[in-house]
Amino acid sequence: MNNLKFITNFFKKLSKFINSLLEKNLNKLNISNFKKLIINNKIFLTIVAAVILFLSYLSLPNIYNQKEISSELKKNLLKKLNLEFNFSKSLEYKFLPRPHFIATESSILSNENKISEIKKTKIYLSLESLFPLKKMRVKNIIIEEANFNLNKKNYNFFIKLLDSNFKDIKLEILNSNIFYRNLENDVLFINNIQDAKYIYDVNESKNILYFNNEIFNLPYSIKLFKNNEEEILYSEIGIDSLRLQIENQISYGGDFISGLSEFNILNTRSIVEYNSDKNLFEFKFFDKAQKSKFSYNGKFNFKPFHSHLTGSTFEINLSHFFSTNAFIQQLFKTELLNNKNVDFKLSIYGNKIKNFDDFVNIFLKLNIKEGLIDLDQTKFTWKNFVNFNLVDSLIFVKDGKLILDASSEINITNLDEIYKFLLTPKKIRKKIDKIDINFTYLFDEKTINIKNVKVDGKFDIKLNNYLNDIFLRENNLKNKIYFKKLLNNAFKNYAG
Repeated sequence: MNNLKFITNFFKKLSKFINSLLEKNLNKLNISNFKKLIINNKIFLTIVAAVILFLSYLSLPNIYNQKEISSELKKNLLKKLNLEFNFSKSLEYKFLPRPHFIATESSILSNENKISEIKKTKIYLSLESLFPLKKMRVKNIIIEEANFNLNKKNYNFFIKLLDSNFKDIKLEILNSNIFYRNLENDVLFINNIQDAKYIYDVNESKNILYFNNEIFNLPYSIKLFKNNEEEILYSEIGIDSLRLQIENQISYGGDFISGLSEFNILNTRSIVEYNSDKNLFEFKFFDKAQKSKFSYNGKFNFKPFHSHLTGSTFEINLSHFFSTNAFIQQLFKTELLNNKNVDFKLSIYGNKIKNFDDFVNIFLKLNIKEGLIDLDQTKFTWKNFVNFNLVDSLIFVKDGKLILDASSEINITNLDEIYKFLLTPKKIRKKIDKIDINFTYLFDEKTINIKNVKVDGKFDIKLNNYLNDIFLRENNLKNKIYFKKLLNNAFKNYAG
């Protein structure tokens, strides 16, 4: 008779014994004889014996040799998860609330290389097989405060784990980090794992990975599963702060990879189709609506690395650049794009800017090359009266703050309409064809400082002194009364 049957039968007999006593005495049960029943020697001794026996059974792993326990757990984990663990310190055994071992300062090896350093690992055992040692089985494993080091060679570590047999074991990872490195071991980015769970879904008959992460201060969640027969990887990504949901399916058979992603943001659906091999990644991104509002095409070449994104859209949403904790801002702050090996060009045409309807015919151009990031040749028009063109621009990080320093050529095409819009008094209306300015925009403070203003090629001291003392804030620019007063005061200070 095995251990499980023995314990089960024992407790069944104990239960029958207690029930028979209750049945015999139930009709005459009161407070007085209830106390007698409780202190009945047979019942008391039986319960005490059962508790001692059960606790003794739970304590059995304490008698095992540490090296043998470590070796057996490693074999167990390697067989079920295909993970090679290394326990550098002695294992601590605890049987409450469930029997488990605690390993501190352990690690995971891949091809004899350390892929992860783990501060704490909890290995939970099956109650059915605590004895003998050879039959001991791992049911759950929880990894806490681990650092995973991934690169081009092992980037799919977490995806490969989906091929493990999670019918008999669960894996959870808490409060850990993924350091993605290049082959020179430099850190490219850090992904924080708040919690990750590998489970087997009985209803869907498949392994599923649930991930809650944070990258560049942006929390997001992932649900990941595979269809090995069709060689398709499915994923569902949620970014609540952006109200964005992404559903992906990737065909991964062979060297050539193709995929389809559907984006749902603010009840607007869009599609990305992409193809990839070792050296090239190409994609098309378009609106799913019958009348498409945008369309983008992109190409990333890896050897040598260069990329180009082009597209058109009815409305450009600049909040991705300028809103608090915007993803692109956080990416720029990491200075990863300042690498001299990065060559990226973006060219987007838009009819207007979201929430700034007076700005039209936008051509947004972003260049990242040889460690520099600029917006040169970005153009836009205000009310079809003024044309703006950015030149000599540079985006950089200073003291942890993201800064845009640029010059703008401002060509006025209809000065009379501008004066009418601003309600400019006739006595300060002067002829102006072109204005050149230099400005600094602080992304964190959302302020603009204007300096070195030239009107029709001439530097006016009074006008510059007035503008240099002004720090324009985003809310000021949205206030039409403030904006009109500011420009009229500038015209008033301009000598002409």
